[in-house]
Amino acid sequence: MEKTLTVGIPCYNSAAYMDHAVSSIIEGSGEAEDIQVIIVDDGSTKDNTWEKAQEWEARYPNLVKAIHQENGGHGIAVLTALNAADGVYFKVCDSDDWYDADALQSLLKTLRSFIKYDVRVDLVVTNYVYEHVEDQKESVVDYKFALRRNKVLTWSEVGRFGPSQYLLMHSLCYRVDVLRDGGVPMPPHTFYVDNIYAYVPMPRVKTLYYLDVDLYRYFIGREDQSVNESVMAGRIDQQLRITRIMIDAYHLYDDVQEPKLRNYMFNYLTMIMVICSIFSKLSEEPSARADCHALWEYFRVYDPEMYRHVRHSFLGTMTNLPTKAGEKTSLGLYRVTSKVFKFN
Repeated sequence: MEKTLTVGIPCYNSAAYMDHAVSSIIEGSGEAEDIQVIIVDDGSTKDNTWEKAQEWEARYPNLVKAIHQENGGHGIAVLTALNAADGVYFKVCDSDDWYDADALQSLLKTLRSFIKYDVRVDLVVTNYVYEHVEDQKESVVDYKFALRRNKVLTWSEVGRFGPSQYLLMHSLCYRVDVLRDGGVPMPPHTFYVDNIYAYVPMPRVKTLYYLDVDLYRYFIGREDQSVNESVMAGRIDQQLRITRIMIDAYHLYDDVQEPKLRNYMFNYLTMIMVICSIFSKLSEEPSARADCHALWEYFRVYDPEMYRHVRHSFLGTMTNLPTKAGEKTSLGLYRVTSKVFKFN
């Protein structure tokens, strides 16, 4: 039977929590025959992740594939799942996150209708929910007002995305061929590749659809989590590496003709450059500030017009203020934003 949706689950030493992720998809779908889960054990060394993956495959041989590979990092594990996918659509679920059952069934129903009636939809957007460890609260990120619900859209029909409404990996369900045609340049042994995944394929997306359901449950607050502030500051070199790949992907004024898509991509790239600027200031790595300055200079040389658009935007200006007082202001702006949106 043709698979409607493949969900890739990258796992690295995930034995303590991966069962919840897998079961939320298998059981949440009602063990639907047209769903596929690909568990990629990315060279786990400290626990029985691989054995658990094999157990899931043995239990559901028609629904689960278990793949073991040498450690390559999150992005390589995602690409392994993508390359093995049999579904028309592809989505990622990190091993410490999970899906809501009712929302998943709504997504499957929607995807099935597209396939049955031969409606080409390149990207389906759903909501995600921050599940905060520290206070046991939830905060939903939705796309109301930016995207009309339950309608096949082109980029010319989208609205304005708010500051908390960027399309992140958690909200994205691509057609497999959109990802495969042109590839997704995710480097090995590097965190924050989800930014590449959410940025580089976008010009290939010609049609999109917003399904207003709270599907992805994003567990946040663990001290060792990649989005923890201290962890991000310590891995600033990896964020800079990811950002350079994003810069290199396009000359936006030349390569992206649709104005609304180009503006969205500029805003996304601005957000990523702001993250680089802020976390290079927070980092204790001796070369962090110089490396971030070098990235800005690289950007200026690569495409002066793109650089001016990003660097002289409000956020680009406010997070790169000169002098010690300016730096204090920039960090204060980050603290307020972090407290309001609770993204790490």
